[in-house]
Amino acid sequence: MRKSFYHYMLKYRNEKGKDELSLFANNMYLDHSFPKNIFDYHEISTYLEFNGEYLDSMSVFDRAWELYISDEE
Repeated sequence: MRKSFYHYMLKYRNEKGKDELSLFANNMYLDHSFPKNIFDYHEISTYLEFNGEYLDSMSVFDRAWELYISDEE
């Protein structure tokens, strides 16, 4: 069964991680409003545009999404 984007990104969660993916995953985990069961790029992208102040750039999300798609298909 395919994982949601949120659940996929949990594998990058690392409290001591300083790379972009780890920081993104850590902040997503702390964002209690993050859409946890969504599989759609546009829904998550829109959410992050309005609520993802913890993202330095949407390019981090785009990179994470590419990994998600390649790993989950």
